[in-house]
Amino acid sequence: MVKDVLELVRRTSTDISEDVVNAIVTARRREQAGSMARSLFDQILKNIELSREKSVPVCQDTGTPIFYVDYPAGTRTAPMRAAIISAVKQATRKYYLRPNSVETPSGRNTGDNIGIGHPSIHFHQWGRKSTRLRLMLKGGGSENVGAQYSLPNTSLSAGRDLAGVEKCVIDAVFKAQGKGCAPGVIGVGIGGDRGSSYIVSKEQFFRRLDDKNANPILRKMEERLFRKLNLLGIGPMGLGGKTTVLAVKVGVANRIPASYFVSVSYTCWAFRRRSMVLQGGKAIYD
Repeated sequence: MVKDVLELVRRTSTDISEDVVNAIVTARRREQAGSMARSLFDQILKNIELSREKSVPVCQDTGTPIFYVDYPAGTRTAPMRAAIISAVKQATRKYYLRPNSVETPSGRNTGDNIGIGHPSIHFHQWGRKSTRLRLMLKGGGSENVGAQYSLPNTSLSAGRDLAGVEKCVIDAVFKAQGKGCAPGVIGVGIGGDRGSSYIVSKEQFFRRLDDKNANPILRKMEERLFRKLNLLGIGPMGLGGKTTVLAVKVGVANRIPASYFVSVSYTCWAFRRRSMVLQGGKAIYD
C-alpha cells in the first residue's frame, strides 16, 4: 500500500486535476487579450504544464497533507496509518513534498513531514468493500485567509439567514484579496458547531468544480456567489481581472438554535486534491 499512497502524493503535488485546469482555461478566455490578468493566467497554465511534465511540485508550499480514508467494515486502520506515514516520509525524500512540519512549541522542523497531527488523517467506515483515499495538500497562504463567522453579525448587517451567509462569504473573499493566490475555490460550511462547520467547508473541495449541488437552494446560492465574487474585480494574484474565484461550493450541517456558524475555506489556484480507490489489490487513481 505504501507505493500506492506515494503515487497518490506525487500526483497530488505535481499534477493539477483536469476540472481545475479547465476552469482556469475558461477564466483565461474571459480576460482581455494583452491584459495583466490574461498574462498571469498564461503563466499559471505554463506552471501547471511544466510541473506535470517534470513531476515537480506545482507550488513551493506543498502545504499540510490532509488524508481522508474511507474503509470497509473489518479493516484495521493502524496498518493504513503506518502506510500513509511511510509514504509521506518517502515523498519528502523525493521532494514531492517540502519538509514542512515544525513542532509548535519549539519551531523545530522535523525534516520528514511527520509530527503530532501531521499529516492529518481522517478515518471513516463506509458500506463498500473497497478502500478510498482522498488527499488534499492545503497551502499556508490559502489556509491563512479562511474565516469563520457567527450570525447575526452586526458589522456586516448579516442576519441569521442565507442572505446573511452570503454577506459573510463576500466579506471573507474581499478581505483575502492580494493573499491566498487568487483565483481561488471557495468552500462554505453552514451550521454545525465551530469545529464541524470548518470540516464541512473543507469537504466541499473534493467536489468537482463543474458539478451541481444536489440541493436546489444551495445550488442557486453557489451560482449567485460565483457571480457576485467575480464582480469584485480582484482577479488573479489580486492584480485585477474578471475572475476572482473559480468556483463556490456550499455544504450544510444541522445546528442548535443558539448557534449559526458560517465557515469559509479558501484554496488558491494551485488546487491540489486527488483520490484513489484500492480494490482487489489494485489502485485506481482519479
